[in-house]
Amino acid sequence: MEENVKNVDKNIFLNKFRVMKKFLLNLKASLKKKNSNLEHELGKILLRNALKISTAESCTGGLLSSRLTDVAGSSAYIRANFVTYSNESKHKILNVSEETLKKYGAVSEQCAQEMAQGLLKLTKSDIVLCTTGIAGPSSDGGKPVGLVYISCGYKDNIIVKEFKFNSDYNRKNMKFLFSEEALKLAIEVITTS
Repeated sequence: MEENVKNVDKNIFLNKFRVMKKFLLNLKASLKKKNSNLEHELGKILLRNALKISTAESCTGGLLSSRLTDVAGSSAYIRANFVTYSNESKHKILNVSEETLKKYGAVSEQCAQEMAQGLLKLTKSDIVLCTTGIAGPSSDGGKPVGLVYISCGYKDNIIVKEFKFNSDYNRKNMKFLFSEEALKLAIEVITTS
């Protein structure tokens, strides 16, 4: 009997610990949101270099576009932004092949690559950013929550990066972190090319 009580107490403690850990993780992400200014930094770089940018978003659902357009004067460097959430829109708008979507899935390096290729061709932008991933809280494709592929096309070169975030982030924070990495990638690509 005493051992059962100890096990119950231990389980209660572990449960409370997990909840607190998740809370602190999301609090940290929320604070990061308030202090981020990457959209302003990228905007200055785009203006300074007279570059036009376009985005195609899946898992970020327009957040990347929203952050870019939150900057006053962003119409000087934004050409077009799309939310291509469904496989059908990825195929019809960005020309992602049905074969790629069937073989690798929407959340894949191959899909992110084709999204960037299609967006470059469609918009004739100098630089493009694309996101495809799983923001959670659950996954239906056997891939983990927190997985994202971000592609950046610039100067006839496409870079795709994979990121894996802790699945304990809530959906809103996960989308923010995905958009944050996309902005960082664009800044890195432009400044190192």
